[in-house]
Amino acid sequence: QVQLVESGGGLVQAGGSLRLSCVGSGRTFNWLAMGWFRQAPGKEREFVAAISQNGGSTDYANSVKGRFAVSRDHTKRTVYLEMNSLKPEDTAVYYCAAGPRAVGMPSEYGYWGQGTQVTVSS
Repeated sequence: QVQLVESGGGLVQAGGSLRLSCVGSGRTFNWLAMGWFRQAPGKEREFVAAISQNGGSTDYANSVKGRFAVSRDHTKRTVYLEMNSLKPEDTAVYYCAAGPRAVGMPSEYGYWGQGTQVTVSS
């Protein structure tokens, strides 16, 4: 069993930065790919970024390319989402998820955190 806990959300002005963290527990955590997704009110959950098991491969949604960066630290059992040049449209609840492949489909991930709110003011 894998448990995920996100942190680092908050209120930030447009153009600002935040770093989200996702700490994982469970024996298999470091063997799993990780994804970040977000969901705004009234919208479907959408893919943000993903990172492979060994951290050697990453993928991003077009809307965040060049602004967000995903990384992981196996020793700390933590995955990060560094968010820069934030825009009001980035406002959402952000979730981390664990699964066998670093892909953009939520259905590929079997484990989810509880989410952390990110609000970007204009």
